[in-house]
Amino acid sequence: MKLDPRHLEILAAIVEAGGLTEGAALLGKSQPSVSRSVSLLEDRIGEPLFLPTRRPLQPTELGLALAQEGQRILDAGRHASRLVNDYRQGLAGAVRVAGTPIFMDGVISSVIAEFQAEHPNIRIDQSYGYPAELLSKISNETLDVAILPIRPADVSEEYEFRQILPGRNVIACRVGHPLARKKEVRLEDITEYSWIAPPANSPLFRDLRNTLDGIGVRELKISFTGGSLSAVLNVMTGSDSLTVLPFSVVFMMQRQNTLTSLPIKIGDPDRHLGCVTLRDRTMSASSGRFLGFVERKFELLDRLICKA
Repeated sequence: MKLDPRHLEILAAIVEAGGLTEGAALLGKSQPSVSRSVSLLEDRIGEPLFLPTRRPLQPTELGLALAQEGQRILDAGRHASRLVNDYRQGLAGAVRVAGTPIFMDGVISSVIAEFQAEHPNIRIDQSYGYPAELLSKISNETLDVAILPIRPADVSEEYEFRQILPGRNVIACRVGHPLARKKEVRLEDITEYSWIAPPANSPLFRDLRNTLDGIGVRELKISFTGGSLSAVLNVMTGSDSLTVLPFSVVFMMQRQNTLTSLPIKIGDPDRHLGCVTLRDRTMSASSGRFLGFVERKFELLDRLICKA
């Protein structure tokens, strides 16, 4: 025998609320329509669902058993409604975000952790990439937000670019490095040490070359080339190697007493860290909530960096 799930849901609401009128109010229906549904269900099964002449209404043994089945339907409907509301308000869903490895691991991952602590029902699908690849993914809508250092002039009208941190690079070394203990560091001092180079296809590698050219260092001894920040950190903390890193990354590592920067002024890159999205695409509520969170966190980080 096939029963109408809507009738079972109505039966559960009546039992839960304790009466026809109360059950109708719980479901947002009229009392007569609820009464008709109960009559149709009783006709269908050929058995009464409530004990006659009992007030308040008391379900029969069969009525109670069917109401328990209907309660599952009622609960599922309530859960589905909450789920829809959470998605609409950006409290649930998924956000596809990607960025360049150094920034993603050094700064953005901690922001993602804070976001998920506040919004545990939003899943973050995070990946890595460099500007050309990430802009392509934004364009074909396989990525929601790209967080990367880029020249604003390189961002076409197809995209929306929101700067969250101005570009600034420093020469980085481990805490306790011989040069970090000197009151004054001269350019010739840094030529005595080996260097860590980012991957040749990364913007940071070009920054390294431009920095060294700008301060007159022509010969460069490369001791290690690594793509991940964890690899660079492991080598730096176990050696006296130097490298060029974004100051925001070094700032975060300074707070962990891992890295520091040398007091040598180097030119800042013409790229700025920002969030890139597709201009004409309607962003999901969860992506919009994530983007707003990132902007607020980096506004605070920028103020802290300016005081450093």
